[in-house]
Amino acid sequence: MRDFTTDHDWLSINTATIRRQQGHEVPLTRIIDQCAAHGVRAISPWRDQVAAAGLGAVARQLRALGMGLSGYCRGGFFPAVDPAGLQAALDDNRRAIDEAKALDAPCLVLVTGSLPGALNGAPAHKSLERVRAQVHDGIAASLEYARQVGMPLAIEPLHPMQAADRACINTLEQALDLCDALDPQRSGALGVALDVYHVWWDPKLRQQIARAGAERLLACHVCDWLTPTRDLLSDRGMMGDGVVELRKIRSWVEDAGFRGFSEVEIFSQSDWWQRSGDEVLATCIARHRTCV
Repeated sequence: MRDFTTDHDWLSINTATIRRQQGHEVPLTRIIDQCAAHGVRAISPWRDQVAAAGLGAVARQLRALGMGLSGYCRGGFFPAVDPAGLQAALDDNRRAIDEAKALDAPCLVLVTGSLPGALNGAPAHKSLERVRAQVHDGIAASLEYARQVGMPLAIEPLHPMQAADRACINTLEQALDLCDALDPQRSGALGVALDVYHVWWDPKLRQQIARAGAERLLACHVCDWLTPTRDLLSDRGMMGDGVVELRKIRSWVEDAGFRGFSEVEIFSQSDWWQRSGDEVLATCIARHRTCV
């Protein structure tokens, strides 16, 4: 394994981790400056943050600071109840691909979506089979354009607790099955974003990481699973505060050929989002050296 104990050259910050500081939303331009001040050389920004700051302005700021991306959040949410909705999702994913390309991201992360309306508490139907077919077709259509512009797509499987509303793809095996169906030549155009928060529990995890290999492992997200978890969406733990065997999983990922960033992605309404950005970043750096 690479030695992370003496520096944080391979640490990236997903901007969700410090998008709220001391309980307040912080603009992306400030987040980028804070990361640069702490010697962080890569981030993974969210589309709404980029839109608020302006795509061109963000690209210029990153170039001026010599900062890169470990990924771009996010595309996906393909399922819909009618053809107009399916087309709207494809159009939005095309825009996301263009934004990722403009920021020189190594991949666009896809959160696939699931039952239409479920995020608002009113699912239009209950058929996971139907939405999984729509996800397959949506990724296939988006992949065609992504290949043209040279933007790899990374399917992120989400924990089964989010199968109804956010992602009907819930294991690394499912995500890789899609990759094999749509990119059998393992071209690098389609792969996975492995977020330990979502997959740490999977008894097939080591096997599937090996199956993915360097061609499919496009991004790696780290945080920790707290016990107890007070909120399944927004109570992620700082690395070292929970039960995930982070170093073991990183050893599997690196054995499979991954040599990218460890991207810290923490949603923490009651804890880390209540602290200063400088404190959170300093802790991320320290835990990256000692726990990841």
